[in-house]
Amino acid sequence: MSKFNNLWVWISKNGEERFKLTFKQIENIAGIPIDHSFLTYKKELPDYGYKIG
Repeated sequence: MSKFNNLWVWISKNGEERFKLTFKQIENIAGIPIDHSFLTYKKELPDYGYKIG
C-alpha cells in the first residue's frame, strides 16, 4: 500500500476527466505532507487511469 493511498482513492472516485489540485489540497486529501518522495509516488497514478500534467 502506498503512503499516498488516500489520494489515489480520492482521485479514482473523483469521476472528472480532468482536474487540478494544489499541493495543499493534495496534502489535505492524502493526510500527509508532500515531500520529494511524491515525485516517485506520482508514478502510481496511471494505475488509477490518470496522469500528472
